[in-house]
Amino acid sequence: MPAPDLELLIQAARAAGEVACRYAPDDTKTWDKPDGAGPVTEADLAVNDTLHDILQTARPDYGWLSEESEDSPARLSHDTLFVIDPIDGTRSFIEGSNTWAHSLAVVENGRPRAAVVYLPKRDMLYAAAMGQGATLNGTPIAIRHTADLNTAELLSVKHNFKPEFWHGPPPEVTRAYRPSLAYRMALVAEGRFDGMITFRPSWEWDVAAGDLILREAGAITSDRTGHPLHFNNPKPMVAGVLAANADLHSQIASRLTFSI
Repeated sequence: MPAPDLELLIQAARAAGEVACRYAPDDTKTWDKPDGAGPVTEADLAVNDTLHDILQTARPDYGWLSEESEDSPARLSHDTLFVIDPIDGTRSFIEGSNTWAHSLAVVENGRPRAAVVYLPKRDMLYAAAMGQGATLNGTPIAIRHTADLNTAELLSVKHNFKPEFWHGPPPEVTRAYRPSLAYRMALVAEGRFDGMITFRPSWEWDVAAGDLILREAGAITSDRTGHPLHFNNPKPMVAGVLAANADLHSQIASRLTFSI
């Protein structure tokens, strides 16, 4: 039986999917956020309202951090909070793709303890609770155990394999990409890829849920310098993400030129 917080996240994610799927991409109001922060749609805001109503009604004492809500330093006074991306992959949503996701996590003392990544158009619900493993649609999932970095399949943008980021030649991995960062993390947890890397600073709402799902599936996760991911920071960002099995994670982290 899922933990109570995970049951709540699953319920909320499915409700969010129902709301988002009412919006046709070619008939949805879209505009750009200030300061080049990317696009947003009326669907993002409707999903955000739905999640806030469900989650904060059920847990009014939890803090709140969402991409589509104005941030407040009040969340820093909460040991436990929701970390939410109403639609991760908004550009994909606008394009009519089916790879966007809802990313929901409960974070306690800086670490996620319950998490859901849900792709409603694919009916794929990844879930995890601390110490209970990770699942896809209720079936347990686990990472791959490829040991050789040069034969690994990694999810990453091409830019991350520029020589300046690596000690010696960049590894000759097979590279793939998905636009939703939460989905990339879930795919590694599912064992469909060996690992994922992103060097760019990442918003907490993009990666908090994926972090727990990955770790409960057996992965090691860290920022690009090899330090554990920590959430509910004053500026809600982490310094990139590395995720893979222990052998590959160690190989990647040791070959990067970022300070450790």
